[in-house]
Order: sequence, then C-alpha cells, then structure tokens
Amino acid sequence: MLSRTKDVNRVYWLIVLPALIMLVAIYFVPLGNVLLTSVREPKPGFANYELLFTSASVQKTLMTTVRIAAITTAFALLLGYAVAYAMRAATSQRQRLMLFCVLLPFWISVLVRSFAWLTILGPQGPINAALQGLGLTDEPIQLARNETGVLIAMVHVMLPYAILTLYANMRGIDAGLVAAARSLGASRFQAFRMVFLPLTRPGLIGAGTLVFILSLGFYVTPAILGGGRVLMVAQYTAIQINETSRWGLGTMLAASLMIAVVGALWALSRVIDVKRLFGA
Repeated sequence: MLSRTKDVNRVYWLIVLPALIMLVAIYFVPLGNVLLTSVREPKPGFANYELLFTSASVQKTLMTTVRIAAITTAFALLLGYAVAYAMRAATSQRQRLMLFCVLLPFWISVLVRSFAWLTILGPQGPINAALQGLGLTDEPIQLARNETGVLIAMVHVMLPYAILTLYANMRGIDAGLVAAARSLGASRFQAFRMVFLPLTRPGLIGAGTLVFILSLGFYVTPAILGGGRVLMVAQYTAIQINETSRWGLGTMLAASLMIAVVGALWALSRVIDVKRLFGA
C-alpha cells in the first residue's frame, strides 16, 4: 500500500513539474530580476529605496496612487453593495439579466472604455451638454483630464469586481436569519444592520482588498483621463524606464508595488476565510 502511494505521488509530481518549471521561468525569474535591478542600479545598495523617504516626487506619486485607489475602493464598495443586494433580492430571471449587465463591461477593452469616458466627460460631451441645457452651468465643467475623470472611469472599471465578490458572498447567507430577526421585532433597518451587514463583512473585506490592489497598478485609465496631470505609480515607473532610463528607480517602484500587493494578500488571508467569502 505504501509503495502504491509513493508511485501515485511520483506520477503526480511528474505531471506538475513542467507547469512548475514554466511558472518559475516566465514569472519568478523576471520578478527576481526586477528585485536585483532595484538594488544594483545605478550602484549596489538600497539608495533607490531611500528615495521612498527622501524624494518629494516619489512621495507625491505614492500618495496620489494610494488616495485614488482608496477613493475608488470606497465608491466601488458603496455602489457594488447596493447592486449586489438588489441582485440577491431579485427574481431568478432578473438576476440573470442583472448579472449579464455586470459582466458586459468585461467584454469591452479598458482602452475603449477609457476613451469613451473621455468623450462623455469632455467639454462637448453629453454630461456638460445636459448641465448647460438644464441651466445648472453657464460653461462646460472640467470633468476630464483631471483626478475627477480618473476616479469616475476607475470606479466604472472596478465596479464589476466589487459586485461579483459581494454577490457571491451574499448568496451564501441564509435568508431565514433576517426573517427570524424580523419575527423577533426588529425593524427592516435593524435586521439589516445587526444581522445581514455583519454577515457580509468577509465579502466587503475581500471586495475592498481586490479593488484596492487592482487600482494600485492602473496605467491606461489614469494616462488617458488624467491628461498628464494625474501621475500614478505605474505611469511614473514607465516614465523612469522608457524616457529617463533610470532603471534602478523604476524597478524599485515596481518592486515596492509588488511587495505592497503581496502584503495586502497576506493580510487578507489572515483576516478572512476564502471559502467563507464565497459561501462554500
């Protein structure tokens, strides 16, 4: 029996080994090269990492990135929670229709959506035309090529991720718990606040972490909607490598972003159970 188990394990590793080799070759080796370059260029040491604490431009870029990611996460959670709650309460037919509408943006390129928002939010776009037509403004409002436009477009891109994560979590909650709270005299708001909302906390944490991590690495949307005025870490890294050839600074920023993402994922795994998050 023991010999048979060893044979099964040997076959298992023979099957998995090619995939592991490929993973190391195309993923871990480049990441390791990024880490090494960040401490080798322009000279060996941690001078590049010291810029995180001494360079005003690096600190401003980091603060802008964290601020935009945090605001995007807050709005995505707020809107996503409302949509996911409505999906959970809807009939099966409406749930399928709403789920189709949520998934539809995934079939459209982020680049296309960014340019679409640039047109919608522009001075001659429908939003400014409506505001002027209603007499609310006398001249177009600057909604694009600034942080406002970046936030609107990023929330639009991140919203499906928040909705799907929250909806998966809400589906695993027993509807009878809220009904039991109502039967014991709780109002609708009390039943929601004291029973349903605490049960969705893992979904909120999971969705918030996912949206925040993805928002940290945004490149296309800030580049198009920001008009060069909103500089996030991904753009700053590309500028350092492609335009100024400061490989040490660029790889340091990329490595710092990678470490932040891994740290956030580790913290998430310590806070919630993934199986509980998706109602398994």
